[in-house]
Amino acid sequence: MTRLLRSAFLALSLLLPVSAALAQIQGAPQVPAQPASPPAMQPAPPPAAPANPLPPAASQMGIAPPSAAHPPLQPGDTPASLPVAPAPQAAATLPHDLSPWGMFMAADIVVKAVMIGLAFASLVTWTIWLAKVMELAAAKTGALRSLRRIEAADSLGDAAETISGKDGKLRGAVGALLSAALEETRRSVDLGEDGIKERAAIALSRIEARAGRNMARGTGLLATIGSTAPFVGLFGTVWGIMNSFIGISQAKTTNLAVVAPGIAEALLATAIGLVAAIPAVIIYNVFARAITGYRATLSDASGEILRHLSRDLERRQRLVASVPARSVLQAVPPAAAAMPRVRAE
Repeated sequence: MTRLLRSAFLALSLLLPVSAALAQIQGAPQVPAQPASPPAMQPAPPPAAPANPLPPAASQMGIAPPSAAHPPLQPGDTPASLPVAPAPQAAATLPHDLSPWGMFMAADIVVKAVMIGLAFASLVTWTIWLAKVMELAAAKTGALRSLRRIEAADSLGDAAETISGKDGKLRGAVGALLSAALEETRRSVDLGEDGIKERAAIALSRIEARAGRNMARGTGLLATIGSTAPFVGLFGTVWGIMNSFIGISQAKTTNLAVVAPGIAEALLATAIGLVAAIPAVIIYNVFARAITGYRATLSDASGEILRHLSRDLERRQRLVASVPARSVLQAVPPAAAAMPRVRAE
């Protein structure tokens, strides 16, 4: 009995330390076992992170990720002392003023020359319009007034007196027509009526043509401006758009904001060309119709002058025919008074 108790006590004393060790092992965290390495082969501890870590950058953009080489931000540093990234080149080329004057000042030298030339052409157009309106109005009014006076006269002499000025001189195109008819009548006083009429008609037609040419002087320039100004403006537009595409290739971007100012400047040249061409064409057509009407008035005056000339020539012919025949015979000395008398056998 005593031997049995002694064996149980011995087994219990052996189990108590084992139970305590197992309880200690279950309460502690499990750490993976690592192979032992010699102290000389241990890796160096990693460097401390910088105080101002930089944002990560994508490796595919060709930029290295931030590292410890970046200097930390010191307390005394200010934003002005820090390096600033340069602004994009495309934003620097954008003009701040997109008004017509701003686009003109920012345009290429060739486009500027085109715009200045078209503006000068427009100024010439309106100058010709103002001068020709005054000249044509005065000439047409004077021709109509002289035509009415010639129609009311009875002869070329009366017509010359009614349209002559205070100094007795004939002025204007109608005055030149009347002067030519009177001069032809004076120089052909001893010639036939048909020849006088023919020569007077030729002289009057030449005066009409010369007056029409003088009145149309300057309108050819309007026709030139009206026909060439759109093409000159188109040349400026093509040149400006070409420069815009060159800018696209240099900037290596398809952003419309980079090339929009250049395209707007180019289109401004076309707009100025149309502004110069449209009034020139309209004014030319108006003047062409007005000059045609003026020449028609001169033609009416020539017809009235030829009618008066025909009447005057017929009156002169009748006056010559109505002279008594005996007055012509009395002008011849009698031949019988000079002959000696002979006695008849």
